[in-house]
Amino acid sequence: MTLTKAARLALLLAIPGLVLIGCGRKGDLDRPGATTLNTKAPAGTVEEKVTVEDRPFLLDPLL
Repeated sequence: MTLTKAARLALLLAIPGLVLIGCGRKGDLDRPGATTLNTKAPAGTVEEKVTVEDRPFLLDPLL
């Protein structure tokens, strides 16, 4: 395989990856530690936080 063909193949494989990088959540970025405002509860009331069960995931050892 010549260098030209290898470069074309690399470019051909890189384009879909670059397109998929642009996919994601639409909207503004959240600041770190930003909390969401709850407009359902009256002012001055404290809501209980819902705890979520920690379930193992297949890729956890890689992290």
